Amino acid sequence: MSRELLLLVDALAREKNVSKDIVFGALEMALASATKRRSNEEVDVRVAVNRENGEFESFRRWQVVADDAIETPPSQIGLTEARKQLSDIQIEDYLEESLEPIEFGRIGAQAAKQVILQRIRDAEREQILNDFLARGDKLVSGAIKRIDRGNAVIEVGRVEAVLPRDQMIPKENLRVGDRARCFFLRIDRGIRGPQLVLSRTAPGFIMELFRLEVPEIEQGLLEIKSAARDPGIRAKIAVKSNDQRIDPIGTCVGIRGSRVQAVTQELAGERVDIVLWSADPAQFVIGALAPAEVSGIVVDEERHAMDVVVDEENLAIAIGRSGQNVRLASELTGWTINLMTEEESQKKQTEESEVVRKLFIEKLDVDEEVANILIQEGFGTLEEVAYVPINEMAEIEGFDENLVNELRSRARDALLVQEIRSEEQIEGVKADLLNLEGMDRQLAAQLAQAKILTRDDLGDLAVDDLVELLGMEADRASALIMKAREHWFQ
Repeated sequence: MSRELLLLVDALAREKNVSKDIVFGALEMALASATKRRSNEEVDVRVAVNRENGEFESFRRWQVVADDAIETPPSQIGLTEARKQLSDIQIEDYLEESLEPIEFGRIGAQAAKQVILQRIRDAEREQILNDFLARGDKLVSGAIKRIDRGNAVIEVGRVEAVLPRDQMIPKENLRVGDRARCFFLRIDRGIRGPQLVLSRTAPGFIMELFRLEVPEIEQGLLEIKSAARDPGIRAKIAVKSNDQRIDPIGTCVGIRGSRVQAVTQELAGERVDIVLWSADPAQFVIGALAPAEVSGIVVDEERHAMDVVVDEENLAIAIGRSGQNVRLASELTGWTINLMTEEESQKKQTEESEVVRKLFIEKLDVDEEVANILIQEGFGTLEEVAYVPINEMAEIEGFDENLVNELRSRARDALLVQEIRSEEQIEGVKADLLNLEGMDRQLAAQLAQAKILTRDDLGDLAVDDLVELLGMEADRASALIMKAREHWFQ
């Protein structure tokens, strides 16, 4: 029996092109499964097969848990009871007891065979998958084998992959037998059957298509920095030249538009805007909003947002149909873009200046004239007044050294008072809220004033409630609330 077992393992390993350890592991699982079937209880069984002579041993085992945490007595044992048998055993260790060898019979042998074959099939699929991943292919093509509940199952070499319905270009009619070119999106190990998940709507798909059509990208002379898509309708890509002699936009367009047309044809007519990438975020955003002309731009580094000013004639162009142009520009650049007219911009600046003016008058105990001078010189927060180099403030007309030192001292005192009050306010705030991603102590203090002290309190709010409560951007409010709710679904 032992010799036959070793011969079986060797034959299966060679036939299926998997390692002997995988076959031995499958065999041990199969024998354990067959052993369990002989017991009426949900016992935990481990089988160890000797790799040299083929002999095997069976063990019944119990996992050691805290005395008050036993949920399944047939496979768990309390720590106190376990230490009566093995004094140095720890929680999560296993206590084992040898089992007498048993004859499996025809049914047990059949069950063991099924387990072995299933494990080997899984190992085979994993090996094929690893071979595919080793090639590093991001763009794949294959014939559609079948349509399953709207999802297309595609043969990619020896691998079966799935193109989900939501990853197909809208209004695209794919049929069985058609060849489809797709982008390798991810591996889904939680489903039976195809494990490769493909996409025709991912931004990476258009980047790889341009890499295929534009040799200069493969050569490293050009680089696609980012892409954004409204699949089947419009896309934007940002390109950068690593060689000053090469025009990145013209190179991607090709002679008479041949290169960009080839990409458009693959994307079911999707219109492609090619944007020149810039290391200057403001310049990048201006280019991404083309063909709209920008009159002015204000960058807010803290919120990672920009207020972009356009005149009335360009507003509709900048927004695009159903907000498409500004949305794609935002996705392409990674910045939140707030479009406004010159009138709206002026109104916003006036409102913001009024808030800062009141802050300086109240916290620095100065008159409106001094507050206005600080605003005109670009000061917008108490921190800037408190910690800006003395020589910079001393250069302001009408400010002498004594006034500068007094303003800096008052600003620091005001910040200290704020910090003390903030610490007092967040005393009741729970750690789960304080440690939430995107949370800071100032925000936690504001929430505490509204009696929002835990992650669940925040999760119960609607986005509009949080926006109204704190006056923050809707996107940030939504992100905070979703983070607070994450543990509900775990």
